[in-house]
Amino acid sequence: MHPKVLLDACAELVRLTLTFEHPADAVVSRFFRDNRGLGPRERATLAETVYTVLRKKLLFDHMAPSGSGPKERRLAILGFYGPRDFLEGALTDQERKWLDQCDGVTVDDLMERHRHNLPEWLVQPLKDQLGTGFWPLVESLSNAAPLDLRVNALQDKRADVQKELAKAGIKAVATPYSPWGLRIDGKPALAKFDVFTRGAVEVQDEGSQLLALLLDAKRGEMVVDFCAGAGGKTLAIGATMRNTGRLYAFDVSGHRLDALKPRLARSGLSNVHPAAIAHERDDRIKRLAGKIDRVLVDAPCSGLGTLRRNPDLKWRQSPQSVEELVAKQTAILASAARLLKSGGRLVYATCSILPQENEAIAEAFSAAHPDFVPLDAGEALTQLKVEGAEKLCSGGASGTGYLRLWPHIHKTDGFFAAVWTRK
Repeated sequence: MHPKVLLDACAELVRLTLTFEHPADAVVSRFFRDNRGLGPRERATLAETVYTVLRKKLLFDHMAPSGSGPKERRLAILGFYGPRDFLEGALTDQERKWLDQCDGVTVDDLMERHRHNLPEWLVQPLKDQLGTGFWPLVESLSNAAPLDLRVNALQDKRADVQKELAKAGIKAVATPYSPWGLRIDGKPALAKFDVFTRGAVEVQDEGSQLLALLLDAKRGEMVVDFCAGAGGKTLAIGATMRNTGRLYAFDVSGHRLDALKPRLARSGLSNVHPAAIAHERDDRIKRLAGKIDRVLVDAPCSGLGTLRRNPDLKWRQSPQSVEELVAKQTAILASAARLLKSGGRLVYATCSILPQENEAIAEAFSAAHPDFVPLDAGEALTQLKVEGAEKLCSGGASGTGYLRLWPHIHKTDGFFAAVWTRK
């Protein structure tokens, strides 16, 4: 494709994404559907350009006014993902001069906001939690996440899958904490490989795998994945149950549960029962009250732990949206807890890095539900033979350890989990 045409396409995609009316990944997918003539290399350039603009938006907003032409074109030039000589073939002399000036900017001379590229409301809560770790987090969030796979333990062994991928030219390393994980650099088209089509692997962040592990669902149990979504954790839990017992996958979005069906077919699991519910107090929930051995509540959250993958979330969320989520999280956790029988295990999890969606929810639940005894997540993971489990956890006000994962420390997305047993 001619450089000018590709840059125009990048500018148009940047414009569509920055309306923030829809998630960035949905906007990009739709653009590709509407422009079927794009080759894999062009798609990669388009997608990565948009994601770079989203990651560095404040810095680029700062540099863009000194350029000429439409703003989305200037942002696309600054974030262009591809060889510089290719890009320069699409630029006017004026734009080349401007870009050279931008290249000359020293990062250390910039204001903090142009260095961290985070909305102001998010900065202080992160500095309060991390102290000197704030800038390493910023650094990690400015890069794309690697691709993590979960090996389907029902059918395959990790070492065998690793060898099979190597034969196909894909280098995968074992994840340090999850016993099922393999990590890949780059983005191979997995859907083409037998290892994917036969259900030996699923794409799933190592942190997400650890949440499924923490539930520790056993053979023959009754288990509920309360906010199953597209079912990544559901499939991991079903495999730990060795395809026995009953695993209910509940979600208020039938559309998300539809995305689980092809994955379920590949996985070889027959113990999973997906069901759309109207809300957290649905009659289906009432009928199962007090009958369930284990419940995972992977609550709807701000998703701010996934900024390496979804950098648009920092611009699409707000203090108000987080407040609304906190109310929802509190209600969902209280309803889900009713399902458990005595001796049952409850896990509350988010992919957020904000204390009000994490520790605050867990502490409030413990205070309001004396029949639920907090369990130390680090001890639980150590019993499950996770090496270095204590490094994954932080203490809460009650002295109990919560699972707390950070991109810059653990190389996973940002995750939180709290665990309880019902008396």
